[in-house]
Amino acid sequence: MTKKIRITQVHSAIDRPLDQKRTIRALGIRKLSHTVEKADTPQIRGMIKKVEHLVKVEEIK
Repeated sequence: MTKKIRITQVHSAIDRPLDQKRTIRALGIRKLSHTVEKADTPQIRGMIKKVEHLVKVEEIK
């Protein structure tokens, strides 16, 4: 069974580079404090690594 992770945006993407803004949108996050659940894959982990200073990540058991 695939593990899942919960991603929540905790800091604003205003005044951030365009690639970071696009990564936030690609994760499905629409606004501050918005939370999404994604499968824990290497691709998603790479996207999180790029914006780790803007999001909070929790593993879902």
